[in-house]
Amino acid sequence: QVQLVESGGGLVQAGGSLRLSCAASGSIFSINAMGWYRQAPGKQRELVAVITGGGSTNYADSVKGRFTLSRDNAKNTVYLQMNSLAPEDTAVYYCYLSQIAIGYWGRGTQVTVSS
Repeated sequence: QVQLVESGGGLVQAGGSLRLSCAASGSIFSINAMGWYRQAPGKQRELVAVITGGGSTNYADSVKGRFTLSRDNAKNTVYLQMNSLAPEDTAVYYCYLSQIAIGYWGRGTQVTVSS
């Protein structure tokens, strides 16, 4: 079993920054991908950014140039640095990890951007 613990959400004004962290623990031996999704009220969950086991990073078009995903392999932790936040970034952000075709989700952390 794999556990994901998120931290770093909160309330910020438009133009501000936040940094999310997600630490994975448990039976971790071969991570295929790890990253973040988000879900705004009334909308489907969508990919924000993900990093593969090989180190390739993919971003949603809406966050390119503003968000940066990084990882610390020794700590099984990923970080999402979010800059130039806008009200449309308001959502619950979920950490995601896939390992041998099994996906795991964190409980989510709320990010609210005020205008």
